[in-house]
Amino acid sequence: MPVGATSDSKRHGRDGHATKGNVTTAQTQQPESLGQPRPQVQAAGAAATWTQRKSRSMQAVSRSEKIIAYSILVLGALLFLVPFYFVVNASLKTDAAVQSGDFLSPPKHLADVHWGNYPRSLRADKMDFWPALSNTVVVTVLSVVGQIISCSLVGFGFARFRFRGRSILFMTMLSTMMLPAQVTLIPVFVLFKSMGMIDSFWPLVIPMWLASPFYVFMFRQFFSQVPEELIEAARIDGAGNWRVYWQLMLPLSGPVIAIVAIYTFLAAWNDFMGPLIYLNSPQNRTIALALNVFRGQYGVSDAHLLMAASVVCMLPCVILFFAAQKYFVESVAMTGLKS
Repeated sequence: MPVGATSDSKRHGRDGHATKGNVTTAQTQQPESLGQPRPQVQAAGAAATWTQRKSRSMQAVSRSEKIIAYSILVLGALLFLVPFYFVVNASLKTDAAVQSGDFLSPPKHLADVHWGNYPRSLRADKMDFWPALSNTVVVTVLSVVGQIISCSLVGFGFARFRFRGRSILFMTMLSTMMLPAQVTLIPVFVLFKSMGMIDSFWPLVIPMWLASPFYVFMFRQFFSQVPEELIEAARIDGAGNWRVYWQLMLPLSGPVIAIVAIYTFLAAWNDFMGPLIYLNSPQNRTIALALNVFRGQYGVSDAHLLMAASVVCMLPCVILFFAAQKYFVESVAMTGLKS
C-alpha cells in the first residue's frame, strides 16, 4: 500500500472519530436542553405573568375609582336637584302651605295638587306673562346674534392678522375680565342716559354687540387651530379677508357658535339687574323683572303663584341644557386649546 494512501486513511479515521464524538456529545446535551428551559424564556414568562397581574390590579382599581366617582356625581346631582324640587313642590300647593314652610312633603292625594296655580300666575293681573315673554325673546335673540358676530370678528382678527402690539392688545382685553361689572355700572348708566336710551331695550342689546372677552378668547383659540393650507387655498381662489371669514371660518366654527349662543341665551334670559336699572315701563318688562311683581310691601304675596311662574320661566333653560348638553362639555375643552 502506498504511503500517501496510508496517511489519508489515518486522517479519515481521525475525522470520523471526531465527528462521531461531536454527534455523541450533541446527543447527550440535547435532552439536557429540553429538560431545562433557557434563562431568556424564564424571564419572558415572568414578565408576562407580572403584566397580567398588573393589568388585573389596574382593572380592579379603575373599577373602584369609577364606583366612587359615580357615587360622588350622583350625590352632587341630588343636592343640585333639591332647590328645583322645592320650587316644583311649592308650585302645586296652596299659599297657606307654602307660607308655613311645607316644602319637603309632596301632596298626599291627587286632589291636593293644584294645577290651577300655573294659569293663575300667568294672568294679566298677576305677572302679565305674554308681553314679558315677547320682550325677553326680542332682547335674547338680538343679544345672541350680536355676541356671535362681534366675538367671531374680533377673534378672527386676533387669530389670523399679524400686526404690531397684537399680544399686548389681546392680554389687555383678557385683563378686563377681572373688572367687576359693578365698577362700570354707574358710568354706563350715565352714558346711556345722556344718549336718551333709558326705558328702552338698547342698553341691554348694545353691549352684546361690542364683544365679550371670554367668547373672543374661545373664537380666537378655535380659529388658531384651522390649518393655514385652507386659508391659502381660499386666497388662491380669489377670496378676500371678509370672504375667508364669512364663507370659511364661520361655517367651520359651528361648535363655538353653539357654545356662545347657549351661554348668551342663558345670561340674557335670566338677566335681572339690567332690566331693573334701564326699564321703567310695565310694558317693557322682561320675564325676570315681571316675576318681581309678586313681591309686595310686606314680603312675597302669593308665594305659590310665584313658584309656579318661576317653573314656567325656567323651562326653556332646562330644555336647552338637556338638548345641548354636549356643548357644555365642549366649552370646557375648548378653553384649553393651544394657540
